[in-house]
Amino acid sequence: MTAVDARPPETADGASSVLYTYDLAPTKKEGRRWGAYNVFTLWANDVHSLGNYAFAIGLFALGLNIWGILAAFALASVLLFLLLTLSGFMGHKTGVPFPVMSRIAFGIKGAKIPAAVRGIVAIAWFGIQTYLASTVLSALLIAMFPGLRSLDANSLLGQSTLGWITFMTLWALQLVIVSYGMQMIRRYMAFAAPTTLITMCALAIWMFVRADAAISLSVDAPLTGGAMWLQILQAAALWVVIYGTFVLNFCDFTRSAKSRASIVRGNVIGIPLNMLFFAVIVVVLSGAQFKLDGRIITSPTDIVRTIPNMLLLATASLALIALTVAVNLLANFVAPIYALIDLFPRRLDFRRAGVVSAVLGLAILPWNLYNSPIVVNYFLGGLGALLGPLFGVIMADYWLLRKARINVPDLYTENPQGEYHYRGGFNPRAVAAFVPSAAVAVVVALLPFFQSVAGFSWFVGAILGAALYALIADRGAQIRDVDGEAIAVAAE
Repeated sequence: MTAVDARPPETADGASSVLYTYDLAPTKKEGRRWGAYNVFTLWANDVHSLGNYAFAIGLFALGLNIWGILAAFALASVLLFLLLTLSGFMGHKTGVPFPVMSRIAFGIKGAKIPAAVRGIVAIAWFGIQTYLASTVLSALLIAMFPGLRSLDANSLLGQSTLGWITFMTLWALQLVIVSYGMQMIRRYMAFAAPTTLITMCALAIWMFVRADAAISLSVDAPLTGGAMWLQILQAAALWVVIYGTFVLNFCDFTRSAKSRASIVRGNVIGIPLNMLFFAVIVVVLSGAQFKLDGRIITSPTDIVRTIPNMLLLATASLALIALTVAVNLLANFVAPIYALIDLFPRRLDFRRAGVVSAVLGLAILPWNLYNSPIVVNYFLGGLGALLGPLFGVIMADYWLLRKARINVPDLYTENPQGEYHYRGGFNPRAVAAFVPSAAVAVVVALLPFFQSVAGFSWFVGAILGAALYALIADRGAQIRDVDGEAIAVAAE
């Protein structure tokens, strides 16, 4: 009887075909093209999303005055700049995407845990953001062609005929863009960023003029004293939580960055400066509308729909749609693509994984998710709370334990002697730090008893995860610093 060779299939330079594909491979340092402007466009697009505007305008409704809103975003932007710069440096150093980066702390098999969590959250929000953009497109079409209103009166699986048409149109558009890879995404962002900034700035100026160049500083009964400062801290923490997904997989983009300096410059302009610019637009929109009629808006679309000029209405609506598509591509499409490739490396490449991700985003009927507070709060909220502990463990392993010394080729080998093989491909110490910190974070996020501090769940999980891992990590293991140029592929 012939013996069966149980060794894992290997590619050139000892990389396993189970762990190494073209899309998961490290990028060559020579030829990386993402400069400071490309990093800036990530934030210029992602910050000015419909969901973010709804969140920020909601702070005005909760009783924060405009100075409190500005203070919340100033604090959040500093925190995010630090977190995202640390995360971005990891991508530039190694050239690998997030599912591979996770192998450093969790092991070559254990890394599928953080990749899957990040991918599930992203797929759900991909569908929801596409639905939100489709509602703007539906409203625009009805304004331009009132006869289409009849197509918006029925319901099929929770969506009207017009809703299905607009959703599938935007769904297909994003799929086409992603099918051309990261280079096309970079080009789309470069187009969408200035369009978004100009449009939102023009909308704020228009509202300011309508309100006779004056705005309300707050609602009639604003928060004061300790309640105000607690709300400021909660708002800053929640803003960081919103980006909890991005701080994990920022390396998916910075793996193509030219230098550390380009990441820092792009982050400086894109995060503190851009976020404060965003906050100014928010306070002008909400304060001007409240001064006009005492009404508290919930989204920029509330204002867009009041624009009397059809050309301006169409321009503003299309800009919001272009913006939402850009946000989706960045935050909610790339992450699950790499996660799916990592799960099924022999069957999926970037384009095929994009199709699978898009189909899953459609199959969950996202409008039903968005309209269900229970699903959003418990399912997505619970999953979101897991991102903090993951970030804490990965950061502690990379920066505190290894001090940025990474053996990149060993991220792709199934050799039991490999640096990231640990115990059967899993690092039990990382799992031991993640599980209790994740449990605490989810409890803080979801139990009504902790409602007053629920906004800090991401930080609770991240700090606890990092502290536990730093306490129990194996400091006796050999740590080598080896670049991945020998197995690297060209950066897009």
